[in-house]
Amino acid sequence: MTEQTATPAAATEEPAAPEQELPPTGAEPVAAAEPVPATEPVPASEPPVAPEQAFPVAQPVPAPKPSRRVLRAVARWTAAVLVLGGLGTGTALGITSMERTDVPGLATEGDGRWDYPELSLPALPAGSPRPFNEANVAEVHHADLRKLLIPAPAGATADKKLTGGWVSTTQFVSEFRRDKRGELTQLLDDSALRHIAARGWTMPDGTRSRVYLLQFNSTAYAQGLRDDTYVSSTPGIPLDWPTDLQMDESWNGGKVPETVVYAFGETKTGKGRIHEAYIQAGDTLALVIHSQQGEKIAEQIPFRQTLILQTQLLG
Repeated sequence: MTEQTATPAAATEEPAAPEQELPPTGAEPVAAAEPVPATEPVPASEPPVAPEQAFPVAQPVPAPKPSRRVLRAVARWTAAVLVLGGLGTGTALGITSMERTDVPGLATEGDGRWDYPELSLPALPAGSPRPFNEANVAEVHHADLRKLLIPAPAGATADKKLTGGWVSTTQFVSEFRRDKRGELTQLLDDSALRHIAARGWTMPDGTRSRVYLLQFNSTAYAQGLRDDTYVSSTPGIPLDWPTDLQMDESWNGGKVPETVVYAFGETKTGKGRIHEAYIQAGDTLALVIHSQQGEKIAEQIPFRQTLILQTQLLG
């Protein structure tokens, strides 16, 4: 593309008449010659004018100088803004460098949660998918079930019977009322149960926790045992506990896709000396129990924390 240049515009005014010379002193005046009109336009000698300069631009009018009083007010406000900005920056940097438990309103220490170690899913056998992977239509847990058990939190005293290994059917049914153990044992024998893994511990405040994972030959058998023991809106076969449990209507959290949680307590709000929950996850059915002896209430927060973490491990 060739560079475009502006063409100078032709002059439209007639050329000015040449200056007349004054006659010497005393000489007769000589009549000035009449100007001869130009027959052709004469090119302008000035350089081309840019379009934006074709019209005269008004010169800016200088603003009136502010008074000393206004200047002093502006200076005071500027100083105030700088001071406040510096204080705000200092607060932000201070919060960033502080521990979360040191910041009012963000503290988590003492809210009742237990200090669990960092959790991670165990390695799978080569070529085996996760239980709810699209390639795993049967929803089978291929990982070692014992490695899917939630670990004990810091400060816990391990249960000598429930150490995180395999346990017998007899150990599992011992959690239920004596008059129901025979019935539950028969149901387990008829349900193609593969094995049971369990872990238990007691916390310094006296809370006793037990977690059982029951794995079956298929998801259908796991769901069948849940239905046969009437676990849904009721806990089904009652635990070895002096009072009956009710559905915890305040529970609505910890949802993990493809899993179902049924939580129960001594009252509808879940507040009492014992908490119980079942987790249905593919071919595995989990039972989580937190209990307190005497009149002391078993705290909801650590129970729900345990329930959520165990559900995530199974999902």
